[in-house]
Amino acid sequence: MAGIHRRRPGAADLESATDTPAVPLGNDIWMSPGVSNAYAVATDDGRVIVNAGLVFEGHLRKRAFAEVAGPTRSIVITQGHTDHWGAVNALRDPETDVVMHRNYRYWRDDNAQLMGYRVPKTSFAFQKFTDAVVEHLKTLDPASIDFSFPEPTTTFDCDHRFEVGGRRFELAWTPGGETTDSLVMWLPEDRILFTGNLFGPLFGHVPNLMTIRGDRYRDPILYIESLNTVLDYQPEKIITGHFDPIVGADLITEEVTAMRDAMQTVHDRTLGLMNSGADLHTAMRDVMVPEHLDIGEGYGRTSWNVRAIWEMYTGWFRHKSTTELYGVPNDSVAPDVVAAAGTDALVAAARTHLDADRPVQAIHLTDLVLAVESTHTGARAAAAEAHEALLAGTENFWERAWLTKSINELRDAE
Repeated sequence: MAGIHRRRPGAADLESATDTPAVPLGNDIWMSPGVSNAYAVATDDGRVIVNAGLVFEGHLRKRAFAEVAGPTRSIVITQGHTDHWGAVNALRDPETDVVMHRNYRYWRDDNAQLMGYRVPKTSFAFQKFTDAVVEHLKTLDPASIDFSFPEPTTTFDCDHRFEVGGRRFELAWTPGGETTDSLVMWLPEDRILFTGNLFGPLFGHVPNLMTIRGDRYRDPILYIESLNTVLDYQPEKIITGHFDPIVGADLITEEVTAMRDAMQTVHDRTLGLMNSGADLHTAMRDVMVPEHLDIGEGYGRTSWNVRAIWEMYTGWFRHKSTTELYGVPNDSVAPDVVAAAGTDALVAAARTHLDADRPVQAIHLTDLVLAVESTHTGARAAAAEAHEALLAGTENFWERAWLTKSINELRDAE
């Protein structure tokens, strides 16, 4: 198969918050594009909104949906990340039914309790977006924005059904999504499925089972089961959290099956290597998605998923060194190593690895030097070149963002 990811150029732009009219998608469904898309489903008795975008996008969403079959009878939130529920308070009417899965509270609490950790760990990947938000907020009255969490009026466990204006809506829990309160919404008469970020933001790509910004582990078996839920519906159109809908029952079946089978293969192969006595880094290098499945890695990476699977099953102790048991990091002995080997010798060894196309080994060595002498010109230059070599070989959103950030920091201090 030729994966759909090859036919959707530009699908890694996750920074677009736009003030545009609602875009008609057919079947009386309208999209308001943004960092995460919001959707309005028109009925004979008002609209049902699916996701709301970030809190600062509320006035944009409200303006976009103003002419779509108001008032807002229900708002359905497909997952607990803030780019999906942030603008609910701007869009809800006094009688609006806000629907979330009952696990929403875990993600609400995570967002509140870990703000100080996650925001800095995320900003490196979205700096242009963050700068644009800051400028945009200067044009708004802060008192007009409700930053409080929009507590739901309806929650459910496995499934939930409701009707508005003669249209039926069916919700199903899909805990294999990016959050364990993930859900999909089915329009049975239209055979349309709203999936949010069940697949991740990029359809046709491997998911992130654990994002490098810092998040809870995502269970690969629940992901597989949730994709089976999608296949059971046999949808003719999928409307996701980002970008344009996926149209065509055969195409959807082929792609979702490939994503499911890819994860099953990675899961099974990882466990096989664990049982064989292989180590984690060998598994990260050796486990791959079968080529015939042709799944992209624009947002997640198979090697990262291998590590997430390994650690989800076994925890953090790798049975490699006694030092794993204690709060003393490896770089605590960097001064001793540098003193024994010498900075010039370590930088020269890093250069040897660079010349042999081993940039990660080069970074291991320059990390030792820079832990002791952070402004060492030769180590910074070698480290920057190693990061640039890695950057040239990847199209992954998160990897590129991290490597670019690291290169800028290394070059700025030269």
